[in-house]
Amino acid sequence: MKFCGWYAITVGIVMIGQWVFFISMGQVPELQSEPLRIAFHLASEGITAILLILSGVGVLRSWKRIRIWYHVACGMLLYSVIVSPGYFAQLGQWSLVVMFAVLGVATISAIVVLDTKSPDTHGS
Repeated sequence: MKFCGWYAITVGIVMIGQWVFFISMGQVPELQSEPLRIAFHLASEGITAILLILSGVGVLRSWKRIRIWYHVACGMLLYSVIVSPGYFAQLGQWSLVVMFAVLGVATISAIVVLDTKSPDTHGS
C-alpha cells in the first residue's frame, strides 16, 4: 500500500513541478499559439495532479472510500499517459514516449497492487 500512496503523491508533485518549470522557462509555446487548448490541458493536468496527491495521502492514511478516488486519479493519469506521447512522438522525442509508456505500466501496477493488497471493503 505504501508503494501505491507514494507513487501517486510523487507523480502528482512531479506533474505540477514540471509544468511550473516549463512555463517559467518559457518552454510552452502553445501559451501564445494555442492559448485555449493549452489552458484546458493545464487545467486537466492540474486536477489530475491534485487528485493523485490527495488520493495518495488518503491511501497512506487509510481514509475511508479512498480507493474510488485513487482509481479516478489513476484513470485520469492513464488518459494523459496515452494522449501525451503523440505530441512528443511528432517532435521525435522518443525518450519521452518511452517515459510515458513506463508511467502507464507503473500506474496499472499501482492499481493492481492497491486492489490485491487492500482488504475488500466494498468501496471503503
